[in-house]
Amino acid sequence: MNEPTVIEGSAIGSGKRVAIVVSRWNEFVTKDLLEGAVDELRKCGCQDMTIVYVPGTWEMPPAVERLIKSAKKPDAIIAVGCILMGQTAHGRLLSGDVSGTLMRLQVDYSVPIGWAVLTPDNTLQAIDRAGMKMGNKGREAVLAALELSEVLKKIQ
Repeated sequence: MNEPTVIEGSAIGSGKRVAIVVSRWNEFVTKDLLEGAVDELRKCGCQDMTIVYVPGTWEMPPAVERLIKSAKKPDAIIAVGCILMGQTAHGRLLSGDVSGTLMRLQVDYSVPIGWAVLTPDNTLQAIDRAGMKMGNKGREAVLAALELSEVLKKIQ
């Protein structure tokens, strides 16, 4: 019996071009997520980073698509934002539309998009996920995007 082929990656940033698209909305949270993402990229050896600021999470998909179609297409993109759910349907609608569009872009163009868009119920949960009790989701998104970048490269 033949052994299965195993394809896996690791979080290698050396030689990769990575873009971070960060929302200014809820900046008290996104600034910490961004700092975590940049720090993790440096730890992984990435020296080619671009940070793109957008007004809010709603504005991320067009910026991400433009980056993907640019002459300097990134090997990975990290989406950094915070959508507080609140008591209305607004947060759920926004997060569903943004996540669905970013997933479509990721699949259509085979560019990993790390998801560091928090969707907490309240401010305390957001702060916990931006570097306090629950770690820093910006760091985690970097590791996932870099690993997927390696996996996709190996599948080709």
